[in-house]
Amino acid sequence: MSFPSQRLRRLRQSAAMRGLVAETRLSAGSLILPAFVREGLSEPSPITSMPGVVQHSRDSLKRAAAEAVEAGVGGIMLFGVPEAHDATGSGAIDPEGILNVAIADVRAEVGDDLVVMSDVCLDEFTDHGHCGVLAEDGTVDNDATLELYAQMAVAQAAAGAHMLGPSGKMDGEVAVIRQALEDAGHVSTGIFAYSAKYASAFYGPFREAVNSQLKGDRRTYQMDMRNRREALAEVEADVLEGADMVMVKPAMTNLDVLADVAEFSPVPVGAYQISGEYAMIEAAAANGWIDRRASVTEALTAITRAGATSILTYWATDAARWIREDA
Repeated sequence: MSFPSQRLRRLRQSAAMRGLVAETRLSAGSLILPAFVREGLSEPSPITSMPGVVQHSRDSLKRAAAEAVEAGVGGIMLFGVPEAHDATGSGAIDPEGILNVAIADVRAEVGDDLVVMSDVCLDEFTDHGHCGVLAEDGTVDNDATLELYAQMAVAQAAAGAHMLGPSGKMDGEVAVIRQALEDAGHVSTGIFAYSAKYASAFYGPFREAVNSQLKGDRRTYQMDMRNRREALAEVEADVLEGADMVMVKPAMTNLDVLADVAEFSPVPVGAYQISGEYAMIEAAAANGWIDRRASVTEALTAITRAGATSILTYWATDAARWIREDA
């Protein structure tokens, strides 16, 4: 049999050869660790739907942040879980609220060795679980919510966050937050916008993690997963409003969107490997159906290959250590 002169298998014959020509390379510094801190805890509390992930106490959160630095992780995204909830999510604005004190704790622990990020959203703090305040008819009031986001953003910046992650999907949120930061003198605080954030069935474990009080769903403000071009409009709007980075969420079901955004965006593009993705891989690995490390690495590589320059992943510290071991 006659073969063409180009045999593509030549470049696959050993691990060294495959590594030499690899087009996509994972970097520990591109990983961001999402972390939950719960008010009133003295010890970390396991999250049953996310084996290996916990609701941290303030002390255990500091240890996790230090471990992330040691592993070479690039950033940490903090989510607060308060003991009390109310209609306006007032704990999110309180300088002594759990998220704001946790930001200060972590910043004091790691300084500038880790990019300290924080979630700008009211869903963890409201007694109805929505990302904003409700109007009389029960819908989320976009503009009233923006006023609270502005206050929340300033409180987080004052606590020491390097970068804020507005995730509520209110129209105009980036512009309002940017203006509030400028007015308060926090001109160096970055904004990592959840620009292409889709409503998803895979958020379930996260809701356990933040003790969500959600009644109903968020489909009137999170994106419809059937829409692809709309993501570019969202990204364009957020960049014009002052976003320093943009995000696609969830990563797993939106790799096509991620590729579109990576090609289109003038600012760095991140992706969130969400709780449902984490839970599925951990469950399959625990049953011996897949290899955990290989599966996690493959998933992270796919997200990177699609165009993400940073990835929020609950495996950030583990994956960073694996990358160093393989270097």
